Amino acid sequence: MVIADTGFWLALANSKDKYHDIASIRLTELSPEPLVTTWPVVTETCYLLGARIGVQAQQLFLSNYIAGAFSLFDLTPSHVPRIIALMKKYANLPMDLADASLVILAEHLGHGRILSTDERDFEAYR
Repeated sequence: MVIADTGFWLALANSKDKYHDIASIRLTELSPEPLVTTWPVVTETCYLLGARIGVQAQQLFLSNYIAGAFSLFDLTPSHVPRIIALMKKYANLPMDLADASLVILAEHLGHGRILSTDERDFEAYR
């Protein structure tokens, strides 16, 4: 499984995004390896898709989830103390909930293969 961050989803959805072409290429290269993300990333992605492209982009993104384009990791209350610790540790970046959730997911999977346009932050988290 490959972890997908908000920046990847935004780039994929917006042909005017400077990372659109590389996101499309990476998606093709990884196929059929499954993608996984978290609800905080889905929430952040929907918000930004709506603000930047429109409600139809949000609907298409969610329709792709229903169609099986990616799966969701189930964050539980037991993850919250680790999320808080990560947010404190990386407060200087700062780390938001979506990024913290992806670090939790990476720890669960045992790897840090993350599709993201936010290289600075995820390099620091490694």
